[in-house]
Amino acid sequence: MSSTAALSNTQLNKRIFSVIVFTFFCYLSVGLPLAVLPGFVHNQLGYSSLLAGLIISIQYFATLVSRPQSGRLADMLGPKRVVMLGLVCCGMSGVLTIVAMLAQNLPWLSLLLLAVGRLFLGVGESFTSTGSTLWGINVVGTTQTARVISWNGVATYLAMAVGAPLGVMLNQLSGLAGFASLIVLMGVVGFWMASRKPAIKVSVTSRTPFRQVFSRVWLYGFALGLGTIGFGVIASFITLYYASRDWSGAALALTLFSLGFIMMRIVFSSYITRFGGLKVSLFSLLIECAGLLIIWQASSPLLVDFGAFLTGAGFSLVFPALGVEAVKQVLPQSQGSALGTYSAFLDLGLGLSGPVAGILIGFWGMQSIYLAAALVVLLAAAITVRMLSLPQKTPV
Repeated sequence: MSSTAALSNTQLNKRIFSVIVFTFFCYLSVGLPLAVLPGFVHNQLGYSSLLAGLIISIQYFATLVSRPQSGRLADMLGPKRVVMLGLVCCGMSGVLTIVAMLAQNLPWLSLLLLAVGRLFLGVGESFTSTGSTLWGINVVGTTQTARVISWNGVATYLAMAVGAPLGVMLNQLSGLAGFASLIVLMGVVGFWMASRKPAIKVSVTSRTPFRQVFSRVWLYGFALGLGTIGFGVIASFITLYYASRDWSGAALALTLFSLGFIMMRIVFSSYITRFGGLKVSLFSLLIECAGLLIIWQASSPLLVDFGAFLTGAGFSLVFPALGVEAVKQVLPQSQGSALGTYSAFLDLGLGLSGPVAGILIGFWGMQSIYLAAALVVLLAAAITVRMLSLPQKTPV
């Protein structure tokens, strides 16, 4: 977009922030119920811990399944409409959660309402996040794709970090209705804000068939999914890892992981444009691998903290770096479909990391998952080396 060529960094960021605020609203809605809903299902409704966990997982399944479609719709209808649809879905999840609380005297009905609400939230997540990313790229131009994806990730991570403790606090004050009402409010306010923004003109040219888009971006997504495993095993199991070794201070390791992640996104995202997405992702994956190996062999909490910081710093730029290269494989009118398909591999990696790591722990103990994750991330690096040697293809 030529009109953005002369904009300063501050002006570019201002345009991006005006759109990724919807991502923040969306992921705050995702974070709010995380630490609260399992307890409600288990303690108030009287269902098993397994079922409580499945209620949370329903959302991830809905996000994974709807990711490609969210990108396709963004290409066809425009990112503004898709973001608005996503915010409506997020708001509906809040409404259904409130109704589920009112129906808790009928546990089966309350559980069903929660499950449907989680489906709405999963679809809302994929529509809002994919639409916001494509919207951001449209308002600042494709040359700023790395900047848009990086800031979108920062908004996601901050919202999730704020959402979980805020949800616990609101639940203590007023039960499920507390955080669920906030989800509804953010959906309404976000919808109103999005409706007031100018729409992005949608290309009327023919679009690339999904099968062709998938064939161009799947390898980038596969490398992303493998690289995501390191993030998954730290987020899900670092607390148990500390407990298994009778250490305290797991919260510090998570904080340092987050610090490394956010610092790299803010300070070094420009390196993607300067050196190319594949080179940056290769370097990042090697750093992530080193961090996981340090955790695997750590003899003290201090070393685990250092390994967690390195893992967060390494993983940070993998998504935007590979994402920039994935988007380059298609024409502008198919970028939404490419983004949605690519992002689905992130959801898949996170979804598989927990159960696979759990199986490994049962056979070889807690430490084994960090060695396994390091080897998987190393495989992602090897795939990236392979992609560096492939000839450039004309976008489809």
